[in-house]
Amino acid sequence: MSAIDHFWAVIPAGGAGTRLWPLSRSSAPKFLHDLTGDGRTLLQSTHDRLAPLADDRFVVVTGAAHRPAVVEQLPGLEPDAVLAEPSPRDSMAAIGLAAALLERRDPQAVMGSFPADHVIADPDVFADCVRAAVDVARDDWLVTLGIEPAFPSSAFGYIHLGDELPGHAGATAVREFVEKPSVRTAAEYVATGRYRWNAGMFVVRPTVLLDLLGRWHPEFAAALRAIAADPSRMDELWPALPKIALDHAVAEPAADAGQVACVPSSFRWEDLGDFDSLATLLGSPSGTEGPSVLGEAGSVLAIDSTGLIVSGSGRLVAVIGLDDVVVVDTPDALLVTTRARAQDVKQVVGELKDTGRAGLT
Repeated sequence: MSAIDHFWAVIPAGGAGTRLWPLSRSSAPKFLHDLTGDGRTLLQSTHDRLAPLADDRFVVVTGAAHRPAVVEQLPGLEPDAVLAEPSPRDSMAAIGLAAALLERRDPQAVMGSFPADHVIADPDVFADCVRAAVDVARDDWLVTLGIEPAFPSSAFGYIHLGDELPGHAGATAVREFVEKPSVRTAAEYVATGRYRWNAGMFVVRPTVLLDLLGRWHPEFAAALRAIAADPSRMDELWPALPKIALDHAVAEPAADAGQVACVPSSFRWEDLGDFDSLATLLGSPSGTEGPSVLGEAGSVLAIDSTGLIVSGSGRLVAVIGLDDVVVVDTPDALLVTTRARAQDVKQVVGELKDTGRAGLT
């Protein structure tokens, strides 16, 4: 597989993964963990599948506190390829900063932004979709990869597909981005065949992205370009940047203006947002109907139980007669819940902060 000329892989590596507490912490977010049991962290796996397409053209944007761990996990990258945000300002600032630097570094660049915490099977299919998206992006479209829905989910936003793009087989215009719908509405979307899950993966020329940002947020775009021109101004300008996602800042208004395209994609994709999705990904151990196990399998004893057990403390975890249970055992915290309540784990993090125990988050 040959690399794509002037293609740069941008990996936003941020977020605390509060629904995966206590496995994911603010000091060691989920992208720094091996959550699939294959010996590679989510960040490393993201790099692995992009390396054949980008060669050594990478930009990783992460929090200042996580930069040392990112550099350690990706030793093949040049040190200046890992950018440190002074404070979290959401995805538009992170991806926009990478765009501003690449705009100056490579006038012919096409960048693809792929979150560090996704799990993607079918690497060859993924690569084909990225190549198709790059071809569309060279014609000055903001391109998103739309995931074929596996079921009517209320956990994801949706992309409403429009007309096919002339000269780009399979690609379509985007009519609109839709926020997370109800399950009933999601089922209606899926039935039409004209909607895809929004996975937050974008391919675009850096100048196009920044010009689109400048159309709706001119001071934001100007500040990012000023930082790229003079990095010493980072501490001065960064704190005043709007805290907004790329979807809301650019993608949604650009879709309304007819400037967003989609490459519908059929590769298997998982956004490991909670322990329920992690349990689904891992499945039951081969030849059993027991719980999924991540970590020290020899420290788990499960009898007539299903669900997910994460063992990381070294002590024995025994579960008897529980269905769809979630047990996460770490050296300083133990979580017990159910797969059905997995989305509510973030409430624990909020409670810990409110009661002065933020050190556990």
